[in-house]
Amino acid sequence: MTHQYCTVRDEGRLRIVTLNRPEVMNALHADAHFELSQVWDEFAANPDLWVAIVTGAGDRAFSAGNDLKVQAAGKRRPGPPTGFAGLTTRYDLDKPLIAAVNGIAMGGGFEIALACDLIIAAENALFALPEPRVGLIAGAGGVHRLPRMIGQKQALGMILTGRRVPAQEAKTLGFVNEVVPEGQALEGAKRWAAQILECSPLAVRASKQAVYAGLDQPTLPQAIGTIYPAQQRNIDSEDYVEGPKAFAEKRKPEWKNR
Repeated sequence: MTHQYCTVRDEGRLRIVTLNRPEVMNALHADAHFELSQVWDEFAANPDLWVAIVTGAGDRAFSAGNDLKVQAAGKRRPGPPTGFAGLTTRYDLDKPLIAAVNGIAMGGGFEIALACDLIIAAENALFALPEPRVGLIAGAGGVHRLPRMIGQKQALGMILTGRRVPAQEAKTLGFVNEVVPEGQALEGAKRWAAQILECSPLAVRASKQAVYAGLDQPTLPQAIGTIYPAQQRNIDSEDYVEGPKAFAEKRKPEWKNR
C-alpha cells in the first residue's frame, strides 16, 4: 500500500514506520493521523509482526507535533479515536513499540514517543511539551504520561515552562532508555528490537499488558494477584511449554506465537 504521510517497511517480524513530512519537521494533521491509525491497525492484526519502531524522516526531527499552520488556517478536524499518530490513545496494543528519536520531538511528537514502550534517542534529540507557549495543552497524553514516568515535580518543570530537554538529560530524568550518536537512532532501536525478538512474543505481550494494567490497580497485592488476559493466553500457549523445554535441552527456543 502507498502511504502519503509515512513510509512502512517490514523486516521479518519488525515493522518500521517513518513519519514522512520532513518539509514541516514531520508535523502531523488529521489526515496523517487517520493514515497512521490504519498502519497500526494492520500491525496489531498481523500475527507475523511482533515489534514496531516509529521514527522520523530526515535528520532534523522525529516530529514537531501538531501542524499548527493547518490549525491556524481553520482546517483542523477531529482525528481518529486512536489519537495522535494513531497511537496516543491506542491502549489495547500489547505488541511492543520503540521510538527512535532522531531530532526534535516536541508537543505531539514527544507524546508519540511517550506512547511507545521504549525511547532510543540520538545525541541531538530534543524533547519538549511547548503547548502552553501557544495557548494549548499537551492533551494527547503528555500531561498524564510524563508525570507517571518521571514524577510530578520533574514533569511539571517541563510541562509548565515548555523548556527543551536534551537527550542526555532525558535519560537522566528516566524517559529515555539509551542515547546513541547522532544519526544512529534507528540502528539503536533495531538493536533493542532484536533483543525483544529473541523472547517469546506471547510472554512479551503478557508482560507489557501486566505492567500497564497493573499500574492501574489500586494496590500492589491486587496487581500481583490478577491474571491478565494476555498472561492467560501465554499460560495456555505452546510457547509456554517450548521455552522451558528449550532451556532444558540447551537450545534456542522455536517460538510458534501460539
